[in-house]
Amino acid sequence: MSWALFHRAARARPFWLATASGVALAACPVLAQTNDESTQAAVVTGQPDLQTPDVVPTTTDAPAVKDEDQIGFAADNLNYDSDTEVVIAEGNVQMNREAVEMRADKVTWNRKTGQVFAEGNVTIKNPEGDTAYGDKIELTDTLRDGVVENMLVVLDNGSRLAAIRGTRFDNGNIELENAAYTPCPVEDDEGCPKNPSWQIRAVKVMYDRAKNKVRYKGARVEIFGLPLIPLPGLSHSINNEPSSGILVPAIRLDRSNGFEIAVPYYLRLAPDRDITITPHLYTSAAPMIEGEFRALTDIGSFRINGYATYGSLVPLTGEDPDSEKRFRGYLESAGKFQFDPHWSLTYSGRVATDRTFMRRYDISRDDRLRSTFELERIGGNSYLSIAGWATQTLRRNDEQGQQPIALPIIDYRQRLADPIFGGQFELQLNTLAIGRTAGQDTQRAFAGARWDLRGLTGLGQEVTLTALVRGDVYHSDENLLTAIPGYRGKSGWQARGIAAIAADMRWPFVGEFAGGTQTLTPRVQLVATPPIKNIDIPNEDSRAFDLEDSNLFAINRFNGHDRFEDGARITYGVEWNYSRPGFNISSVVGQSYRLSDKPSLFPDGTGLTDRTSDVVGRTTIAYRDFLRLTHRYRLDKDNLAIRRNEFDATIGSRSTYAVLGYSRLNRDILLLGEELQDREEARVGGRVAVAKNWSVFGSAIVDLTQKTDDPLSDADGFEPVRHRLGVAYDDECLSIALTWRRDYADTGDARRGNSFSFRIAFRNLGF
Repeated sequence: MSWALFHRAARARPFWLATASGVALAACPVLAQTNDESTQAAVVTGQPDLQTPDVVPTTTDAPAVKDEDQIGFAADNLNYDSDTEVVIAEGNVQMNREAVEMRADKVTWNRKTGQVFAEGNVTIKNPEGDTAYGDKIELTDTLRDGVVENMLVVLDNGSRLAAIRGTRFDNGNIELENAAYTPCPVEDDEGCPKNPSWQIRAVKVMYDRAKNKVRYKGARVEIFGLPLIPLPGLSHSINNEPSSGILVPAIRLDRSNGFEIAVPYYLRLAPDRDITITPHLYTSAAPMIEGEFRALTDIGSFRINGYATYGSLVPLTGEDPDSEKRFRGYLESAGKFQFDPHWSLTYSGRVATDRTFMRRYDISRDDRLRSTFELERIGGNSYLSIAGWATQTLRRNDEQGQQPIALPIIDYRQRLADPIFGGQFELQLNTLAIGRTAGQDTQRAFAGARWDLRGLTGLGQEVTLTALVRGDVYHSDENLLTAIPGYRGKSGWQARGIAAIAADMRWPFVGEFAGGTQTLTPRVQLVATPPIKNIDIPNEDSRAFDLEDSNLFAINRFNGHDRFEDGARITYGVEWNYSRPGFNISSVVGQSYRLSDKPSLFPDGTGLTDRTSDVVGRTTIAYRDFLRLTHRYRLDKDNLAIRRNEFDATIGSRSTYAVLGYSRLNRDILLLGEELQDREEARVGGRVAVAKNWSVFGSAIVDLTQKTDDPLSDADGFEPVRHRLGVAYDDECLSIALTWRRDYADTGDARRGNSFSFRIAFRNLGF
C-alpha cells in the first residue's frame, strides 16, 4: 500500500536527524583546542556501536514525488484512525522526500500532536550517499527537531559517527550524547567486525549551525581501543576545509637536548594562507620556537619556515660551551610563480646563524646551505634564464669568505626553426659574475653556436655530426687568494676562442637470445679541437671531475664551461642490453685515446691524465619491481686496479626490502686536491614486515676510509657514522613509529650518542 502525504507542506522538512551537513560534523581534517570545557555533563549509559547493523532491505518502493513538499509512503500495512488522526504504517515501511529515503519496521504519525515515531531497523539515506541507522527516531510537528536513539551514520567517504542519543533542535543545532567518530574500517579483509585503529570518543558533541562549528566535551582519542590522548575543549568546523587547532605532538629523546616535546598549533588565516607554530621544549636545552607560513596566490605559492632559540654555542673544536648566550636559528623559504605560459620564477633560500645549529636540533645534516633564484622564459625555440645563488658553508675547515656568490647568471639559447645543411642550429649567450667577501672575484661572458646533424646509413648505423664554436671573455682579481694554483688563472682581462668538431657512430645489432631480445651496440666517437687557452682562465665551475660512463662520450668532458678539453681523441666502447618480460640487463664499457701527446689538463687520479684513459663502465640489472642493481666502476689502464667502485642495490617488495650501497674511490693521488680525496663507505638500510601492518626498519652508514687513503680522515678502516633502528605500524588509517638513532661523531654542540623519537599520524584527520 502506498500514498502521498501533503500535510503541512509549507513547514515540512526531511525528517532525519543527521542530514548531510549534520552528520558530517566529525569529518574535518584538523582538530582545534579551545577553552576548557567541563566534562560533568550527564552521561548517557551504554557504548556507541560503530558496526553497521544487519538491516533487511524493504520489498516495497515508495512512490516518486513530483513536489518537493510531498512525502512518498509505502508499507505492507497502513492504518488511519480518523478520530485520533493517527497514521500507523507497519512492515517494510519506506518513505521518501526531496531525494531522502527512509525505511523502518514501523512508523507512527499523530496528526494532532505532530509527533512522528519511526522504530525498528531505521535506515535513512540522503542524496550525498550518507546513510544513518537508528533504533528509534522521534520528531516534532516541525519535522526539523527530534531525538534519535542508538544512532549510526556512515558517510559516503567511509567515516562513521555513532551516538547513544542524538537531538536536533528547531534552530538547526545538534547535540550528541556518548558519541564516537572514526574514519577507519570496522571490518577486516574477511568481512569480520574489528575495532578501528583509532576513534574519537566524547561525552557530548554539539553542533552550532550558526557558527558552523562543532564542540566536544570529554573528548579523547582511543588507539586500538585504549584511551591514550585526551583532547579537552576539542572543536572544529564541519566543512572539508582545515581549521585552526593543535596537531599531534612529537616526542624525542637525545643526548644533546634531553627529552623533547613539540606541540604544533595550526592557525588557518584564510583559505589560501596558514601558519603552523611549534614550541619545542627540552630538558637539557633552552626552548625553541618553530614557525611555518604557507600561502597560495593566483600565480603560485611560497612558504617560509624558521627556527629560533637563545642559548650558548659549543665551538666545532668541541671546547666547553661559551658562557655568553646568543640568538641561534635557521630560516628557509621556497616558492614558485608562473606569471604567464612562458615566464616563471623559482626561488629557495636557506641561512643558519652558526655551523652546528641544524645538526644540534636534527633539522638537517647538510654541510652547505644554498640559496638560489631563477627567472625563466621558455618559448617554442628559445630559452632565457636569469639566476643567482649563494652558499653558506657549515663545514668545519671551510672559510665563509671563500664561498662564492654568483649574481647574475644569464643564459640565453635560440634554436633556429629551419635546418641548416640538414642539421639543427642553436645559438647560446652566457654570462656569469662570481664574488667572494675574502677571495677571488671572477666575471665571464661567452657567445657560442652549435650544429648537430643526425642520420642513419644504409647499414643501420646511427651517425651524429657536431660542430661548435665559442668566444669567451674573462676578468678576475684577487687571484692569489685562491689556494690551489690551477684554479686561479691570470688576473685582469683574458679572452679565448673555442672550436670543436665531432663524429659519433653507433651501430646496433639486435637478435634473440635466451628467450629474450639482446642488443649489442658498438660505439666510436672522434673529437678534434685546436689548442685552447685554458691555464690563463680562472676555473670556477670545472673543478670536481671524475671519468665515468656518463661523460665518457661528452664532447667536453669537463663538468663546466671554464675548462674545455682540446686536442684530438678517439673514444670507443660497447653497449649491451638484454630484455625479456619482467627482466632487463643493460651494460656499457668504454675507453678513450688521445691522438696528440699534449699534456693533459685533467688532475692526477681522474683517469684521463695519460693518452690512454682508464676503462669505465656501468651495469644495471632489474627484475620486475623486486630487484634493481647498479654497478659503476673505473679500472686503471695499466694494471686494472679498481680506482672507482660503486654498488647500489634495492631488493624486495614494498613491505620487505633492503637497500645496499658501497662506494670506493682509490684515485692514487699523491697530492690531495679539493674534492679529490679518496673515500670508502658502506650503506645499508631496509624494512622487514614481521606481522600484518607491523614492520622493523633500520639503516647504517660506515666509513671504511683508511689513513693510507686520506690522511685527513678521522676514520681508520671501520668507523660507524650513524645508524637507525625502529619499529612501525601502518595501515590505511594510522601510522606509528618508534625510532632509535645513534650518531658516532661530535660536531660542536651536536653530540654523539643515542636519540629516540616517537611519531604518530592519524590519517584522514589532517595530521
